[in-house]
Amino acid sequence: MKIMINQKSSEFCLIVEGNYASLEEAKHALCDPFIEDFVEENGKFRIHNFDDIRVVSGISLSDMEIGLIDDGVFEISCRTSGQILNRNRAEKLAETLTRQAMFDEISIEPLE
Repeated sequence: MKIMINQKSSEFCLIVEGNYASLEEAKHALCDPFIEDFVEENGKFRIHNFDDIRVVSGISLSDMEIGLIDDGVFEISCRTSGQILNRNRAEKLAETLTRQAMFDEISIEPLE
């Protein structure tokens, strides 16, 4: 897996590729491992727990959103949250997603 980074911006997104038939399927692939870990630690999960599930330092599951760019290509960002996915957080998120093996390709791009 190759992780590429453009470093001239202050806010970033991840462009990921995976064999998912729909945006909904990709959303589940993104969220499920974090929810499973949360349930293992806490015994249960409710929708309001999205704020409690830290994906990387400073970014919770509720801060992230995923959008469809093209067939099998998705953008992960924090566009609508108050949090900023800076370069350091984007790198850590890419590492986390790589470990979880959710997506085949991950690149870090400046948010436009």
